[in-house]
Amino acid sequence: MGRHTRKLISGVILMALAGAGAAWWLTKPRAWDAAHWEGLGEPDLANGEQVFWAGGCASCHAAPGAPDDQRLVLAGGRALKSPFGTFHAPNISPDETAGIGDWTLAEFGNAITRGVGKDGEHLYPSFPYGSYARLTAKDVNDLWGYLQTLPKSANVAPPHDLSFPYNIRLALGGWKLLFLTDEPRVAVNNADAKLARGQYLVEGLGHCGECHTPRNTLGGFEPGMWLAGAPNPEGQGRIPDITPASKSIGSWSASDIASYLETGFTPDFDTVGGLMVEVQKNMARLPPSDREAIAAYLKALPAR
Repeated sequence: MGRHTRKLISGVILMALAGAGAAWWLTKPRAWDAAHWEGLGEPDLANGEQVFWAGGCASCHAAPGAPDDQRLVLAGGRALKSPFGTFHAPNISPDETAGIGDWTLAEFGNAITRGVGKDGEHLYPSFPYGSYARLTAKDVNDLWGYLQTLPKSANVAPPHDLSFPYNIRLALGGWKLLFLTDEPRVAVNNADAKLARGQYLVEGLGHCGECHTPRNTLGGFEPGMWLAGAPNPEGQGRIPDITPASKSIGSWSASDIASYLETGFTPDFDTVGGLMVEVQKNMARLPPSDREAIAAYLKALPAR
C-alpha cells in the first residue's frame, strides 16, 4: 500500500470519526442545567393534584378500568399499541424499587420535559414529553410533590416490545432534533390570559395533539395539521378533527365544549366514547375556568 493510499484511508477514517462525533453531540440526551430545578420551594400539593388530572397521568399509568381511588395507584403496565410496536407504561408510583420513589425532582423533571431517563438515556415519545416540554418548573415541582403522596405499588411493568430499528434508543436523539420543541404549536391572535391558559393546557399539560394531530412516517406531527384529526393509535377508526371548522365540534359554542368536558354530554345529548372517556373524566376534575380556557383556545385556532 502506497503512502498516498494510506493517507487517503486515514483521512476517510478521521472524517468518519468526526462525523460520528458530531452526530453524537447533536443527538445526545440533553437534561436541564441543575439550576432549573433549584429554588422552587415546597410543592403546592393542591396545584400538583390539578396538574396530575390535567396531564392525564392516571389514564396511562393506572390499571385499565381501575375504579375511583384505584386510579391513584400508578402501577403501570398498560399496553400502548403503535405502528412502531407496543409500549408499556411504567410504574410511576412512589415505590422505591418498582416505581420512581428513589428519583430526584431533577430526574423526574428531565424525564417529563426533556425525555431523558434517570440513567441519562433517551425515553420513547410514547411518553408525551413532546407536549410536556411546555410545563413550567413550578408545575413539575408541584406534580412531583403530589405523586409522593400516592400509594406505592410493587408491580413491575413489562419492557417495550419493539422491532428493529425502533428498539435502538440512540436513534431517538435524531427524532428529538427534528421534532422536540417547547415553542407554541400555533400563533393565537389577541391572546389574553384565558387564551394563554388554554394554550398551555391544550398544547402542554393536556397533550391533546398527541392523539388529535396526524403524524408523518417518523412519528412527528404533520406541519399545518394541528388538531386536524388522526388515525386511532389503537388501530380502529379515527380521532376527530377538533379545529373550529371541523364536522365534529365546529358548530359547538365555547360553552358547549366546556360543558362536554365537564359532563361528557354533547349538545345533542350523545355521550363521550372511546379513548375520550378517560380524558373527560380527568377534565371534569379541573376548575371551570380551565375548561373554559380550553374551549376558548379551541375556538380561537386559525382556520385551516
